[in-house]
Amino acid sequence: MRDLLPYLKLFKKHWFGLSLGMFLGFLTLFASIGLLSLSGWFLSAAAVAGLTIARETFNYMLPGAFVRGFAMGRTAGRWGERVVSHNATFKLLTDLRIFFFKKLAPLVPGKVSNLRDADILNRIIADIDAMDHIYLRLISPVTIGVVGIASLTAVLCYFDPELGLTLGGILLVLVLCWPVLFYKLGKRNGAELTQNKADLRINTLDWLQGYSELTIFGAEQRYRDAIYSAQEKLLKNQFVNAHFAGLAQALLMLANGWTLVLMLWLAADGVGGGQPDPLIALFAFATMASVELLMPIAGAFQHLGQTLTSARRLNDVILAEPEVVFAEKPAELVQGFGIEYRNVTFTYPDGQVPVVKDINLVVPAEHRLAIVGQTGSGKSTLLQLLTRYWDTNQGELLIAGKPLKELSESQLRSAITVVSQRVDILNGTLRDNLIMAKPDASDAEVSAAIGKVGLEKLLEGKGLDDWLGDGGRQLSGGEKRRIGIARALLHNAPILLLDEPTEGLDKQTEQQIMRLFDKHFVGKTVVFITHRLVELEKMDSICLVENGEVVEHGSHQELIAQQGRYFQLNQTL
Repeated sequence: MRDLLPYLKLFKKHWFGLSLGMFLGFLTLFASIGLLSLSGWFLSAAAVAGLTIARETFNYMLPGAFVRGFAMGRTAGRWGERVVSHNATFKLLTDLRIFFFKKLAPLVPGKVSNLRDADILNRIIADIDAMDHIYLRLISPVTIGVVGIASLTAVLCYFDPELGLTLGGILLVLVLCWPVLFYKLGKRNGAELTQNKADLRINTLDWLQGYSELTIFGAEQRYRDAIYSAQEKLLKNQFVNAHFAGLAQALLMLANGWTLVLMLWLAADGVGGGQPDPLIALFAFATMASVELLMPIAGAFQHLGQTLTSARRLNDVILAEPEVVFAEKPAELVQGFGIEYRNVTFTYPDGQVPVVKDINLVVPAEHRLAIVGQTGSGKSTLLQLLTRYWDTNQGELLIAGKPLKELSESQLRSAITVVSQRVDILNGTLRDNLIMAKPDASDAEVSAAIGKVGLEKLLEGKGLDDWLGDGGRQLSGGEKRRIGIARALLHNAPILLLDEPTEGLDKQTEQQIMRLFDKHFVGKTVVFITHRLVELEKMDSICLVENGEVVEHGSHQELIAQQGRYFQLNQTL
Protein backbone atom coordinates (compact mmCIF):
# COMPACT_ATOMS: atom_id res chain seq x y z
CA MET A 1 0.00 0.00 0.00
CA ARG A 2 3.01 2.26 0.43
CA ASP A 3 3.27 2.38 -3.37
CA LEU A 4 0.00 4.35 -3.45
CA LEU A 5 1.18 7.18 -1.18
CA PRO A 6 2.44 9.51 -3.98
CA TYR A 7 -1.05 9.41 -5.52
CA LEU A 8 -3.04 9.75 -2.32
CA LYS A 9 -1.31 13.09 -1.78
CA LEU A 10 -2.88 14.38 -4.99
CA PHE A 11 -6.32 13.73 -3.52
CA LYS A 12 -6.00 16.80 -1.27
CA LYS A 13 -6.60 19.14 -4.19
CA HIS A 14 -9.96 17.49 -4.97
CA TRP A 15 -11.01 16.61 -1.42
CA PHE A 16 -14.34 18.42 -1.68
CA GLY A 17 -15.50 16.69 -4.87
CA LEU A 18 -14.31 13.28 -3.66
CA SER A 19 -15.91 13.74 -0.23
CA LEU A 20 -19.15 14.97 -1.79
CA GLY A 21 -19.19 11.91 -4.03
CA MET A 22 -18.85 9.60 -1.03
CA PHE A 23 -21.57 11.51 0.82
CA LEU A 24 -23.95 11.19 -2.13
CA GLY A 25 -23.01 7.54 -2.42
CA PHE A 26 -23.91 7.02 1.23
CA LEU A 27 -27.24 8.82 0.77
CA THR A 28 -27.99 6.64 -2.26
CA LEU A 29 -27.18 3.51 -0.27
CA PHE A 30 -29.29 4.77 2.65
CA ALA A 31 -32.21 5.41 0.30
CA SER A 32 -31.83 2.00 -1.33
CA ILE A 33 -31.75 0.06 1.96
CA GLY A 34 -34.49 2.28 3.38
CA LEU A 35 -36.68 1.69 0.33
CA LEU A 36 -36.44 -2.08 0.51
CA SER A 37 -36.71 -2.28 4.31
CA LEU A 38 -39.62 0.14 4.57
CA SER A 39 -41.39 -1.49 1.63
CA GLY A 40 -41.14 -4.89 3.34
CA TRP A 41 -42.55 -3.55 6.58
CA PHE A 42 -45.24 -1.49 4.79
CA LEU A 43 -46.54 -4.42 2.74
CA SER A 44 -46.59 -6.70 5.77
CA ALA A 45 -48.19 -4.08 8.01
CA ALA A 46 -50.80 -3.22 5.37
CA ALA A 47 -51.63 -6.91 4.94
CA VAL A 48 -52.05 -7.39 8.69
CA ALA A 49 -54.08 -4.20 9.00
CA GLY A 50 -56.34 -5.33 6.21
CA LEU A 51 -57.23 -8.48 8.14
CA THR A 52 -58.03 -6.63 11.32
CA ILE A 53 -59.98 -3.66 12.54
CA ALA A 54 -56.80 -1.60 12.22
CA ARG A 55 -57.51 -1.11 8.54
CA GLU A 56 -59.64 1.89 9.43
CA THR A 57 -56.93 3.60 11.47
CA PHE A 58 -53.76 2.43 9.67
CA ASN A 59 -51.82 5.33 8.12
CA TYR A 60 -51.19 4.30 4.54
CA MET A 61 -50.13 7.76 3.34
CA LEU A 62 -47.04 8.43 5.44
CA PRO A 63 -45.19 5.13 4.72
CA GLY A 64 -46.23 5.43 1.08
CA ALA A 65 -44.77 8.93 0.92
CA PHE A 66 -41.50 7.67 2.43
CA VAL A 67 -41.37 4.79 -0.06
CA ARG A 68 -41.84 7.21 -2.95
CA GLY A 69 -39.29 9.61 -1.42
CA PHE A 70 -36.70 6.86 -1.00
CA ALA A 71 -37.27 5.73 -4.61
CA MET A 72 -36.77 9.23 -6.01
CA GLY A 73 -33.85 9.86 -3.63
CA ARG A 74 -32.11 6.68 -4.76
CA THR A 75 -32.42 7.63 -8.43
CA ALA A 76 -31.32 11.23 -7.91
CA GLY A 77 -28.55 10.22 -5.50
CA ARG A 78 -27.14 7.62 -7.90
CA TRP A 79 -27.07 10.14 -10.74
CA GLY A 80 -25.54 12.85 -8.55
CA GLU A 81 -22.94 10.47 -7.09
CA ARG A 82 -21.87 9.33 -10.57
CA VAL A 83 -21.57 12.88 -11.88
CA VAL A 84 -19.66 14.25 -8.87
CA SER A 85 -17.39 11.22 -8.36
CA HIS A 86 -16.43 10.81 -11.99
CA ASN A 87 -15.93 14.53 -12.46
CA ALA A 88 -13.54 14.61 -9.50
CA THR A 89 -11.83 11.41 -10.66
CA PHE A 90 -11.28 12.70 -14.20
CA LYS A 91 -9.81 15.92 -12.82
CA LEU A 92 -7.60 13.84 -10.57
CA LEU A 93 -6.40 11.74 -13.51
CA THR A 94 -5.68 14.93 -15.46
CA ASP A 95 -3.54 16.23 -12.61
CA LEU A 96 -1.86 12.84 -12.31
CA ARG A 97 -0.91 12.79 -16.00
CA ILE A 98 0.52 16.31 -15.72
CA PHE A 99 2.33 15.31 -12.52
CA PHE A 100 3.71 12.17 -14.20
CA PHE A 101 4.82 14.06 -17.30
CA LYS A 102 6.61 16.70 -15.19
CA LYS A 103 8.51 13.89 -13.50
CA LEU A 104 9.16 12.10 -16.81
CA ALA A 105 10.51 15.03 -18.84
CA PRO A 106 13.67 15.65 -16.74
CA LEU A 107 14.54 11.93 -16.95
CA VAL A 108 14.93 12.03 -20.74
CA PRO A 109 17.18 10.56 -22.01
CA GLY A 110 19.07 9.24 -18.96
CA LYS A 111 16.73 7.30 -16.67
CA VAL A 112 14.21 6.33 -19.38
CA SER A 113 16.69 5.50 -22.14
CA ASN A 114 16.05 1.77 -21.61
CA LEU A 115 12.25 2.09 -21.76
CA ARG A 116 10.43 1.47 -25.01
CA ASP A 117 8.23 4.22 -26.41
CA ALA A 118 5.20 1.92 -26.21
CA ASP A 119 6.00 1.10 -22.58
CA ILE A 120 6.12 4.79 -21.67
CA LEU A 121 2.85 5.30 -23.54
CA ASN A 122 1.27 2.42 -21.63
CA ARG A 123 2.33 3.96 -18.31
CA ILE A 124 0.88 7.34 -19.27
CA ILE A 125 -2.43 5.82 -20.41
CA ALA A 126 -3.25 2.40 -18.93
CA ASP A 127 -1.29 2.58 -15.68
CA ILE A 128 -2.55 6.05 -14.81
CA ASP A 129 -6.10 5.01 -15.71
CA ALA A 130 -5.74 2.18 -13.18
CA MET A 131 -5.24 4.80 -10.49
CA ASP A 132 -8.93 5.69 -10.59
CA HIS A 133 -9.47 2.34 -8.84
CA ILE A 134 -7.97 3.88 -5.70
CA TYR A 135 -10.97 6.12 -5.21
CA LEU A 136 -13.80 4.57 -7.23
CA ARG A 137 -13.14 0.95 -6.24
CA LEU A 138 -11.22 1.22 -2.98
CA ILE A 139 -11.60 4.34 -0.85
CA SER A 140 -15.18 5.19 -1.75
CA PRO A 141 -16.75 1.68 -1.44
CA VAL A 142 -14.90 0.85 1.79
CA THR A 143 -15.75 4.20 3.40
CA ILE A 144 -19.39 4.02 2.35
CA GLY A 145 -19.58 0.37 3.41
CA VAL A 146 -18.17 0.96 6.91
CA VAL A 147 -20.32 4.05 7.52
CA GLY A 148 -23.34 2.24 6.06
CA ILE A 149 -22.88 -0.78 8.35
CA ALA A 150 -22.59 1.50 11.38
CA SER A 151 -25.70 3.45 10.36
CA LEU A 152 -27.75 0.35 9.57
CA THR A 153 -26.72 -1.24 12.88
CA ALA A 154 -27.69 1.92 14.78
CA VAL A 155 -31.12 2.08 13.13
CA LEU A 156 -31.87 -1.62 13.74
CA CYS A 157 -30.64 -1.39 17.35
CA TYR A 158 -33.37 1.18 17.94
CA PHE A 159 -35.93 -1.62 17.43
CA ASP A 160 -33.91 -4.54 18.82
CA PRO A 161 -30.29 -4.15 20.01
CA GLU A 162 -29.60 -7.87 19.91
CA LEU A 163 -30.73 -8.34 16.30
CA GLY A 164 -29.12 -5.07 15.19
CA LEU A 165 -25.73 -5.95 16.69
CA THR A 166 -25.94 -9.48 15.29
CA LEU A 167 -26.47 -8.26 11.73
CA GLY A 168 -23.88 -5.50 12.18
CA GLY A 169 -21.33 -8.00 13.50
CA ILE A 170 -21.86 -10.37 10.57
CA LEU A 171 -21.51 -7.53 8.06
CA LEU A 172 -18.37 -6.27 9.82
CA VAL A 173 -16.77 -9.72 9.70
CA LEU A 174 -17.54 -9.94 5.98
CA VAL A 175 -16.07 -6.48 5.39
CA LEU A 176 -12.85 -7.51 7.16
CA CYS A 177 -12.52 -10.97 5.56
CA TRP A 178 -13.83 -10.42 2.04
CA PRO A 179 -11.21 -7.87 0.90
CA VAL A 180 -8.29 -9.94 2.23
CA LEU A 181 -9.60 -13.09 0.56
CA PHE A 182 -10.13 -11.57 -2.86
CA TYR A 183 -6.96 -9.48 -2.72
CA LYS A 184 -5.00 -12.71 -2.26
CA LEU A 185 -6.93 -14.40 -5.05
CA GLY A 186 -6.56 -11.53 -7.52
CA LYS A 187 -3.08 -10.26 -6.63
CA ARG A 188 -1.02 -12.44 -8.97
CA ASN A 189 -3.48 -12.28 -11.83
CA GLY A 190 -3.76 -8.48 -11.53
CA ALA A 191 0.01 -8.08 -11.73
CA GLU A 192 0.18 -10.36 -14.78
CA LEU A 193 -2.73 -8.51 -16.42
CA THR A 194 -0.95 -5.16 -16.09
CA GLN A 195 2.30 -6.52 -17.51
CA ASN A 196 0.60 -8.41 -20.36
CA LYS A 197 -1.33 -5.27 -21.29
CA ALA A 198 1.99 -3.41 -21.58
CA ASP A 199 3.52 -6.27 -23.62
CA LEU A 200 0.56 -6.26 -26.02
CA ARG A 201 0.89 -2.51 -26.58
CA ILE A 202 4.67 -2.79 -27.12
CA ASN A 203 4.39 -5.70 -29.58
CA THR A 204 1.57 -4.02 -31.50
CA LEU A 205 3.44 -0.73 -31.82
CA ASP A 206 6.60 -2.54 -32.95
CA TRP A 207 4.59 -4.32 -35.64
CA LEU A 208 2.89 -1.12 -36.82
CA GLN A 209 6.04 1.00 -36.93
CA GLY A 210 8.22 -1.64 -38.56
CA TYR A 211 5.66 -3.27 -40.86
CA SER A 212 7.45 -2.39 -44.11
CA GLU A 213 10.85 -3.68 -42.96
CA LEU A 214 9.32 -6.75 -41.31
CA THR A 215 7.54 -7.63 -44.55
CA ILE A 216 10.67 -7.11 -46.65
CA PHE A 217 12.78 -9.37 -44.44
CA GLY A 218 10.08 -11.98 -43.90
CA ALA A 219 9.74 -11.40 -40.15
CA GLU A 220 6.22 -9.95 -40.15
CA GLN A 221 4.51 -13.23 -39.20
CA ARG A 222 6.83 -13.73 -36.21
CA TYR A 223 5.97 -10.29 -34.83
CA ARG A 224 2.28 -10.86 -35.49
CA ASP A 225 2.47 -14.15 -33.57
CA ALA A 226 4.01 -12.22 -30.66
CA ILE A 227 0.94 -9.95 -30.69
CA TYR A 228 -1.40 -12.96 -30.69
CA SER A 229 0.56 -14.55 -27.82
CA ALA A 230 0.37 -11.39 -25.70
CA GLN A 231 -3.31 -11.06 -26.54
CA GLU A 232 -4.04 -14.64 -25.46
CA LYS A 233 -2.30 -14.04 -22.13
CA LEU A 234 -4.28 -10.84 -21.59
CA LEU A 235 -7.59 -12.53 -22.44
CA LYS A 236 -6.75 -15.31 -20.00
CA ASN A 237 -6.10 -12.72 -17.27
CA GLN A 238 -9.40 -11.01 -18.03
CA PHE A 239 -11.20 -14.38 -17.91
CA VAL A 240 -9.71 -15.08 -14.47
CA ASN A 241 -10.77 -11.60 -13.32
CA ALA A 242 -14.32 -12.23 -14.53
CA HIS A 243 -14.28 -15.64 -12.81
CA PHE A 244 -13.26 -14.09 -9.48
CA ALA A 245 -15.88 -11.35 -9.88
CA GLY A 246 -18.59 -13.97 -10.41
CA LEU A 247 -17.26 -16.03 -7.50
CA ALA A 248 -17.32 -12.96 -5.23
CA GLN A 249 -20.93 -12.20 -6.10
CA ALA A 250 -22.02 -15.83 -5.70
CA LEU A 251 -20.35 -16.24 -2.30
CA LEU A 252 -21.69 -12.88 -1.16
CA MET A 253 -25.25 -13.85 -2.14
CA LEU A 254 -24.77 -17.17 -0.36
CA ALA A 255 -23.57 -15.41 2.79
CA ASN A 256 -26.45 -12.96 2.54
CA GLY A 257 -28.91 -15.81 2.15
CA TRP A 258 -27.65 -17.67 5.24
CA THR A 259 -27.62 -14.39 7.18
CA LEU A 260 -31.25 -13.86 6.16
CA VAL A 261 -32.15 -17.34 7.43
CA LEU A 262 -30.39 -16.60 10.72
CA MET A 263 -32.14 -13.25 11.17
CA LEU A 264 -35.56 -14.77 10.44
CA TRP A 265 -34.91 -17.52 12.98
CA LEU A 266 -33.79 -15.02 15.64
CA ALA A 267 -36.70 -12.62 14.96
CA ALA A 268 -39.37 -15.31 14.67
CA ASP A 269 -40.51 -14.85 18.26
CA GLY A 270 -40.87 -11.11 17.86
CA VAL A 271 -38.74 -7.99 17.66
CA GLY A 272 -37.75 -6.03 20.78
CA GLY A 273 -39.40 -8.53 23.12
CA GLY A 274 -42.84 -8.03 21.61
CA GLN A 275 -45.17 -10.31 19.74
CA PRO A 276 -44.41 -11.33 16.15
CA ASP A 277 -45.38 -8.41 13.96
CA PRO A 278 -44.44 -6.72 10.62
CA LEU A 279 -41.11 -5.57 12.13
CA ILE A 280 -39.86 -9.06 11.31
CA ALA A 281 -40.25 -8.16 7.65
CA LEU A 282 -38.30 -4.93 8.24
CA PHE A 283 -35.33 -6.90 9.62
CA ALA A 284 -35.59 -9.50 6.86
CA PHE A 285 -35.62 -6.95 4.04
CA ALA A 286 -32.88 -4.88 5.72
CA THR A 287 -30.74 -8.03 5.72
CA MET A 288 -31.47 -8.62 2.04
CA ALA A 289 -30.65 -4.99 1.20
CA SER A 290 -27.37 -5.09 3.13
CA VAL A 291 -25.78 -6.98 0.24
CA GLU A 292 -25.47 -3.61 -1.51
CA LEU A 293 -23.01 -2.57 1.19
CA LEU A 294 -20.65 -5.44 0.44
CA MET A 295 -20.96 -6.04 -3.30
CA PRO A 296 -18.49 -3.32 -4.44
CA ILE A 297 -15.86 -4.17 -1.80
CA ALA A 298 -14.87 -7.63 -3.09
CA GLY A 299 -14.44 -6.26 -6.60
CA ALA A 300 -12.37 -3.36 -5.29
CA PHE A 301 -9.78 -5.58 -3.63
CA GLN A 302 -9.81 -8.02 -6.53
CA HIS A 303 -8.43 -5.18 -8.69
CA LEU A 304 -6.04 -3.94 -5.99
CA GLY A 305 -3.23 -6.16 -7.27
CA GLN A 306 -3.57 -4.59 -10.73
CA THR A 307 -3.62 -1.10 -9.21
CA LEU A 308 -0.53 -1.75 -7.07
CA THR A 309 1.39 -3.11 -10.06
CA SER A 310 0.49 -0.02 -12.09
CA ALA A 311 1.55 2.17 -9.16
CA ARG A 312 4.95 0.44 -9.00
CA ARG A 313 5.45 0.92 -12.74
CA LEU A 314 4.62 4.62 -12.39
CA ASN A 315 6.87 4.91 -9.33
CA ASP A 316 9.81 3.69 -11.43
CA VAL A 317 9.53 7.05 -13.17
CA ILE A 318 8.05 9.33 -10.51
CA LEU A 319 10.55 8.45 -7.78
CA ALA A 320 13.61 8.43 -10.05
CA GLU A 321 16.12 11.25 -9.67
CA PRO A 322 17.00 13.08 -12.92
CA GLU A 323 20.63 13.05 -13.99
CA VAL A 324 20.41 16.68 -15.14
CA VAL A 325 19.12 19.22 -12.61
CA PHE A 326 18.72 22.88 -13.60
CA ALA A 327 19.20 25.86 -11.34
CA GLU A 328 15.94 27.33 -10.03
CA LYS A 329 17.04 30.96 -10.31
CA PRO A 330 18.54 32.27 -13.57
CA ALA A 331 22.14 33.46 -13.47
CA GLU A 332 23.07 37.00 -14.43
CA LEU A 333 24.75 37.02 -17.85
CA VAL A 334 27.12 39.95 -18.17
CA GLN A 335 29.15 38.89 -21.22
CA GLY A 336 28.35 38.16 -24.84
CA PHE A 337 27.09 34.72 -25.73
CA GLY A 338 30.41 32.94 -26.07
CA ILE A 339 30.95 29.22 -25.47
CA GLU A 340 33.80 27.49 -23.65
CA TYR A 341 34.63 23.82 -23.11
CA ARG A 342 37.01 23.28 -20.20
CA ASN A 343 38.63 19.85 -19.92
CA VAL A 344 35.34 18.19 -20.89
CA THR A 345 35.15 14.40 -20.74
CA PHE A 346 31.98 12.37 -21.15
CA THR A 347 31.06 8.68 -21.16
CA TYR A 348 27.53 7.41 -21.77
CA PRO A 349 25.94 5.74 -18.70
CA ASP A 350 26.10 2.28 -20.26
CA GLY A 351 29.43 2.89 -22.00
CA GLN A 352 32.99 1.94 -21.17
CA VAL A 353 35.02 4.26 -23.39
CA PRO A 354 34.72 8.08 -23.22
CA VAL A 355 32.90 9.58 -26.21
CA VAL A 356 34.77 12.88 -25.84
CA LYS A 357 38.05 13.21 -23.94
CA ASP A 358 39.61 16.30 -22.38
CA ILE A 359 38.06 18.81 -24.79
CA ASN A 360 39.28 22.40 -24.45
CA LEU A 361 37.61 24.75 -26.89
CA VAL A 362 36.70 28.44 -26.87
CA VAL A 363 34.08 29.94 -29.19
CA PRO A 364 33.97 33.74 -28.78
CA ALA A 365 30.68 35.61 -29.05
CA GLU A 366 29.44 36.08 -32.65
CA HIS A 367 32.05 33.56 -33.81
CA ARG A 368 31.39 30.82 -36.39
CA LEU A 369 32.90 27.46 -35.55
CA ALA A 370 32.67 24.36 -37.73
CA ILE A 371 33.26 21.01 -36.02
CA VAL A 372 34.16 18.34 -38.57
CA GLY A 373 34.99 14.69 -38.32
CA GLN A 374 33.84 11.25 -39.33
CA THR A 375 30.62 9.68 -38.10
CA GLY A 376 30.96 8.52 -34.49
CA SER A 377 33.83 10.87 -33.65
CA GLY A 378 31.80 12.66 -30.92
CA LYS A 379 30.67 15.78 -32.79
CA SER A 380 26.97 15.52 -31.90
CA THR A 381 27.81 14.68 -28.30
CA LEU A 382 29.51 18.06 -27.97
CA LEU A 383 26.21 19.74 -28.86
CA GLN A 384 24.21 17.46 -26.56
CA LEU A 385 26.46 18.45 -23.67
CA LEU A 386 25.99 22.11 -24.54
CA THR A 387 22.18 21.76 -24.42
CA ARG A 388 22.48 19.70 -21.20
CA TYR A 389 20.98 16.67 -22.85
CA TRP A 390 23.69 15.06 -20.73
CA ASP A 391 26.02 16.45 -18.08
CA THR A 392 29.77 16.09 -18.30
CA ASN A 393 31.62 13.48 -16.24
CA GLN A 394 34.61 15.80 -15.91
CA GLY A 395 35.23 19.45 -16.70
CA GLU A 396 32.58 22.08 -17.33
CA LEU A 397 30.95 24.11 -20.08
CA LEU A 398 30.30 27.84 -19.95
CA ILE A 399 27.96 30.17 -21.82
CA ALA A 400 28.48 33.91 -21.53
CA GLY A 401 31.12 33.23 -18.87
CA LYS A 402 28.67 31.30 -16.64
CA PRO A 403 28.80 27.52 -16.01
CA LEU A 404 25.83 25.73 -17.58
CA LYS A 405 24.78 24.33 -14.20
CA GLU A 406 24.12 27.88 -12.95
CA LEU A 407 21.64 28.61 -15.76
CA SER A 408 17.93 27.90 -15.40
CA GLU A 409 16.29 25.73 -18.04
CA SER A 410 14.26 28.60 -19.54
CA GLN A 411 17.39 30.75 -19.64
CA LEU A 412 19.37 28.06 -21.47
CA ARG A 413 16.58 27.26 -23.95
CA SER A 414 16.03 30.93 -24.80
CA ALA A 415 19.77 31.38 -25.45
CA ILE A 416 20.13 28.43 -27.84
CA THR A 417 18.56 27.39 -31.12
CA VAL A 418 19.21 23.82 -32.28
CA VAL A 419 18.76 22.28 -35.71
CA SER A 420 19.35 18.58 -35.06
CA GLN A 421 19.78 15.61 -37.37
CA ARG A 422 16.36 14.31 -36.41
CA VAL A 423 13.42 16.69 -36.79
CA ASP A 424 10.17 15.47 -35.24
CA ILE A 425 6.89 16.45 -36.85
CA LEU A 426 4.06 16.61 -34.34
CA ASN A 427 0.50 15.55 -35.05
CA GLY A 428 -0.99 18.97 -35.65
CA THR A 429 -1.30 21.77 -38.16
CA LEU A 430 1.61 23.33 -39.99
CA ARG A 431 1.15 26.36 -37.75
CA ASP A 432 1.32 24.20 -34.61
CA ASN A 433 4.59 22.67 -35.78
CA LEU A 434 6.22 26.08 -36.17
CA ILE A 435 4.87 28.34 -33.43
CA MET A 436 6.34 25.95 -30.86
CA ALA A 437 9.56 27.84 -31.60
CA LYS A 438 7.88 31.22 -31.09
CA PRO A 439 4.40 30.98 -29.50
CA ASP A 440 3.57 34.64 -30.16
CA ALA A 441 4.55 34.54 -33.84
CA SER A 442 2.01 35.95 -36.29
CA ASP A 443 0.85 34.04 -39.36
CA ALA A 444 2.86 36.45 -41.50
CA GLU A 445 6.08 35.62 -39.61
CA VAL A 446 5.40 31.89 -39.87
CA SER A 447 4.67 32.12 -43.60
CA ALA A 448 7.85 34.18 -44.14
CA ALA A 449 9.96 31.53 -42.37
CA ILE A 450 8.39 28.80 -44.52
CA GLY A 451 9.17 30.78 -47.65
CA LYS A 452 12.79 31.33 -46.64
CA VAL A 453 13.45 27.59 -46.42
CA GLY A 454 11.81 26.90 -49.79
CA LEU A 455 8.59 25.26 -48.61
CA GLU A 456 6.15 27.68 -50.26
CA LYS A 457 4.18 24.75 -51.66
CA LEU A 458 3.09 23.83 -48.12
CA LEU A 459 1.16 27.11 -48.02
CA GLU A 460 -1.05 26.00 -50.89
CA GLY A 461 -4.52 24.66 -50.17
CA LYS A 462 -5.26 24.88 -46.45
CA GLY A 463 -1.98 26.69 -45.82
CA LEU A 464 -1.02 26.96 -42.17
CA ASP A 465 -4.09 24.91 -41.21
CA ASP A 466 -2.89 21.90 -43.19
CA TRP A 467 -2.59 18.85 -40.90
CA LEU A 468 0.81 17.16 -40.59
CA GLY A 469 1.88 13.92 -38.94
CA ASP A 470 -0.23 10.77 -38.56
CA GLY A 471 -3.37 10.94 -40.65
CA GLY A 472 -2.20 14.13 -42.34
CA ARG A 473 0.17 15.36 -45.00
CA GLN A 474 3.35 13.31 -45.17
CA LEU A 475 6.69 15.11 -45.49
CA SER A 476 9.91 13.85 -47.00
CA GLY A 477 13.15 13.76 -45.00
CA GLY A 478 14.35 16.94 -46.69
CA GLU A 479 11.08 18.76 -45.98
CA LYS A 480 11.27 17.77 -42.32
CA ARG A 481 14.81 19.13 -42.15
CA ARG A 482 13.68 22.44 -43.59
CA ILE A 483 10.81 22.59 -41.07
CA GLY A 484 13.50 22.32 -38.39
CA ILE A 485 15.43 25.20 -39.98
CA ALA A 486 12.25 27.30 -40.15
CA ARG A 487 11.77 26.73 -36.43
CA ALA A 488 15.33 27.98 -35.86
CA LEU A 489 14.60 31.13 -37.86
CA LEU A 490 11.54 31.82 -35.72
CA HIS A 491 13.28 31.14 -32.41
CA ASN A 492 16.17 33.46 -33.38
CA ALA A 493 18.35 32.82 -30.29
CA PRO A 494 21.84 34.35 -29.93
CA ILE A 495 23.50 30.90 -30.10
CA LEU A 496 22.85 28.68 -33.12
CA LEU A 497 23.76 24.98 -33.05
CA LEU A 498 23.56 23.13 -36.36
CA ASP A 499 23.96 19.37 -36.51
CA GLU A 500 24.27 18.30 -40.16
CA PRO A 501 21.53 20.80 -41.17
CA THR A 502 21.72 20.05 -44.90
CA GLU A 503 21.91 16.27 -44.68
CA GLY A 504 19.37 14.68 -47.01
CA LEU A 505 18.85 17.80 -49.13
CA ASP A 506 19.56 18.01 -52.83
CA LYS A 507 22.42 20.19 -54.06
CA GLN A 508 20.24 23.12 -55.09
CA THR A 509 18.30 23.18 -51.82
CA GLU A 510 21.53 22.80 -49.86
CA GLN A 511 22.98 25.89 -51.53
CA GLN A 512 19.76 27.79 -50.84
CA ILE A 513 19.86 26.85 -47.17
CA MET A 514 23.55 27.75 -46.85
CA ARG A 515 22.88 31.18 -48.36
CA LEU A 516 20.03 31.58 -45.86
CA PHE A 517 22.39 30.67 -43.03
CA ASP A 518 24.90 33.28 -44.22
CA LYS A 519 22.26 35.95 -43.58
CA HIS A 520 21.04 34.37 -40.36
CA PHE A 521 24.59 33.92 -38.96
CA VAL A 522 25.08 37.67 -38.59
CA GLY A 523 25.51 38.65 -34.93
CA LYS A 524 25.19 35.06 -33.66
CA THR A 525 27.51 32.53 -32.08
CA VAL A 526 27.40 29.53 -34.41
CA VAL A 527 28.55 25.92 -33.94
CA PHE A 528 28.20 24.07 -37.23
CA ILE A 529 28.65 20.27 -37.23
CA THR A 530 29.25 18.48 -40.50
CA HIS A 531 31.20 15.59 -41.98
CA ARG A 532 31.07 17.21 -45.43
CA LEU A 533 33.96 19.63 -45.99
CA VAL A 534 31.90 22.06 -48.07
CA GLU A 535 31.98 25.88 -47.83
CA LEU A 536 34.00 25.73 -44.62
CA GLU A 537 36.17 28.62 -45.79
CA LYS A 538 33.29 30.90 -44.73
CA MET A 539 33.70 29.82 -41.10
CA ASP A 540 35.83 31.80 -38.65
CA SER A 541 37.47 28.63 -37.36
CA ILE A 542 37.36 24.87 -37.86
CA CYS A 543 37.79 22.14 -35.26
CA LEU A 544 38.67 18.63 -36.43
CA VAL A 545 37.56 15.92 -34.00
CA GLU A 546 38.58 12.27 -34.20
CA ASN A 547 37.90 9.58 -31.58
CA GLY A 548 36.52 12.18 -29.21
CA GLU A 549 39.63 14.37 -29.23
CA VAL A 550 40.45 17.69 -30.88
CA VAL A 551 43.05 16.93 -33.52
CA GLU A 552 43.37 20.33 -35.20
CA HIS A 553 41.86 23.76 -34.61
CA GLY A 554 42.23 26.91 -36.69
CA SER A 555 40.89 28.75 -39.71
CA HIS A 556 40.44 27.03 -43.04
CA GLN A 557 43.49 28.73 -44.49
CA GLU A 558 45.64 27.95 -41.44
CA LEU A 559 44.72 24.26 -41.43
CA ILE A 560 45.34 23.94 -45.16
CA ALA A 561 48.72 25.62 -44.73
CA GLN A 562 49.67 23.16 -41.97
CA GLN A 563 49.08 20.29 -44.40
CA GLY A 564 47.95 18.06 -41.55
CA ARG A 565 44.95 15.81 -41.15
CA TYR A 566 42.43 18.44 -42.31
CA PHE A 567 44.52 19.04 -45.44
CA GLN A 568 44.55 15.29 -46.17
CA LEU A 569 40.78 15.07 -45.86
CA ASN A 570 40.36 17.98 -48.28
CA GLN A 571 42.65 16.32 -50.77
CA THR A 572 40.40 13.25 -50.88
CA LEU A 573 37.37 15.31 -52.03
